[in-house]
Amino acid sequence: MTTGAGTITRMDADALRDCCLAFAGAVEEFPFNAETSVFKVAGKMFALSALDREPLAVSVKCDPGLAIALRASYDAIRPGYHLNKRHWNTITLDGSLDDQMVCDLIEDSYDLVVSALPKRTRRALRWQPEM
Repeated sequence: MTTGAGTITRMDADALRDCCLAFAGAVEEFPFNAETSVFKVAGKMFALSALDREPLAVSVKCDPGLAIALRASYDAIRPGYHLNKRHWNTITLDGSLDDQMVCDLIEDSYDLVVSALPKRTRRALRWQPEM
């Protein structure tokens, strides 16, 4: 994104964490190590990131067909790092993608995970699929 001065800005770790935790039932855990934030809903992972790493990146779950299309369209989106490459993308937050697009991809990941949860759990989250 471009500021008034013409410089490129990019989502920082605090904004990424805020985006991931904005969803109903979302929590941040550290099951792998103290450096890797894993964002979950109902015990299921929907995003992960080493928030202190440069460049900052986030991995998100994605519909397999869309995952391929996104990788072909954006250099900053590649197959999930150390994840199932069919279902996960890793997004480098280098400023080439609009922050809103990054948040939308995180929301899509959250929605994919929640849609596979039992109906009772979805109701408890008051989650409604987009129409």
